[in-house]
Amino acid sequence: MTEKPEPEALGRALKALRGGGVVAFPTETFYGLAADATSPAAVERLHALKGRPAGKPIACIVGDRSQVALLCDRWPASAERLAARFWPGPLTLVVPAREGLPAPLLSRDAEGAFVGLRLSSHPWARALALGLGLPITATSANLSGGPEASRFEALAPSLLEKIDFALDGGPTPGGRGSSLVRCGAGLTCLREGAIPYAEILAGL
Repeated sequence: MTEKPEPEALGRALKALRGGGVVAFPTETFYGLAADATSPAAVERLHALKGRPAGKPIACIVGDRSQVALLCDRWPASAERLAARFWPGPLTLVVPAREGLPAPLLSRDAEGAFVGLRLSSHPWARALALGLGLPITATSANLSGGPEASRFEALAPSLLEKIDFALDGGPTPGGRGSSLVRCGAGLTCLREGAIPYAEILAGL
């Protein structure tokens, strides 16, 4: 795996993202769909083209730790400890959200609005977020209810015709998606994925 896509391909992907488009890209688990996570119009377009049910939040990828502040209102101590232990890697931390983020990114409960984010260990995913200078979405590259893709060739034609560009990064590890942990008043496992929850708890 190269550290980032060929300059021409990366340039085309970034041009699409800056124009409010949607791009398929490889991650450390499966292929994902990137849009500018700070743009309500881009996120709403992604949400619509996937046919994603309302109330199922879209997680994000940051290019480096400095981009966390673009999404997060308050960074809990538990999130800091887990990020130090497991980032970059397949751990999505669900933390208090910054005001004004696109609605499809958010989950809400009595504690307020939360957003999920991770620092990907896949260099192509980081290259997109760093090149854009903003966090990107990280939802799986499929139409809602469809299978996840760990190979570029497995991306559904019905999806590819809806998006603006697709980066062919070869096969991804597949397996299980990122683990999803909410860092609020306490710690809650929302989805046990590539990192077992017992290992996450041991990292606190």
